[in-house]
Amino acid sequence: MRLFLGYFLFLFVLPVFSQEKANTGNVPKVKIDSLYREDQFYFSFTLNTLQDKPVGLTQDKFSSGFSLGFLRDMPVNKRRNVAIAPGLGFTINSYNQNMAITQSNGTTVYTIIDPLTDFNKNRFSQFSVDVPVEFRWRSSTFEGHKFWRIYGGFKMSYLIYDKSVYEDDQGKIVVTNNKDFNKFQYGAYIASGFNTVNIYAYYGLNSLFQSPKTNDGVTINMNMLNIGIMFYIL
Repeated sequence: MRLFLGYFLFLFVLPVFSQEKANTGNVPKVKIDSLYREDQFYFSFTLNTLQDKPVGLTQDKFSSGFSLGFLRDMPVNKRRNVAIAPGLGFTINSYNQNMAITQSNGTTVYTIIDPLTDFNKNRFSQFSVDVPVEFRWRSSTFEGHKFWRIYGGFKMSYLIYDKSVYEDDQGKIVVTNNKDFNKFQYGAYIASGFNTVNIYAYYGLNSLFQSPKTNDGVTINMNMLNIGIMFYIL
C-alpha cells in the first residue's frame, strides 16, 4: 500500500514541476533596440551680445535671437549614448545698439551715435541658414526620453538676408543686403540640461563684418555671443 501511494504522489507532482519549468522558459526577454537614436527637432531663444565692440558702441536694449532645425542622430558606441548629429536649420538674430548703419551715394556709412542724440530705433538683423554638427553625450536609454545631456557643437551659417534700421524724428533709414557683412559665419556652441530644456551658449569665431570702418576711422570686427535656452523635441 505504501509503495502504491508513493508511486501515485510521484506521478501527481512531476507534471507540476514540468509546468513551472516550461512557464519560466516562456518569459519574454527584453531586447536592446539596436536602432535606437535621438533624431530631434530643436529650437532656441537667445539673448545676443556683441563682442570686441568699437569704443563708444553700447547695447542698451534687449537683443534677441531665434533658431530652429533638425538633427540626425548617429550613435558611435554600443550603448548608443554617444553620438554625432549633423543637421540643418535657420536662425534670426537681431542686435539693438548705437551704431547707425546708413548709406550715402551708394556707400555704407557707420556712425557711433552721440549719447546726446535722441533716436527711436537702431538695430540690424540677420537671417541665416545653418549647418550644425553636434558631438553628443547623454544618460539616455531606448526605454525613456528623460535624461541628462551635454551636447557640444560647431555651426556654419550662410547669411541670406540682412536689414539695418535707423529711425529718429527726421525719418527712417533702411539698408538691406549690406555687402560689408560676412556671408559665411561660424562658431562653437554647447547645450546642456535635463529632458527638453537646456542651457545654450554660442560663440562666433569670426567677425560679423568684413572689417569696414566707422566715420571716425575705427575698424569694425565684432563677433557674437548668444546665451539662452535650447529645446530638443523628438
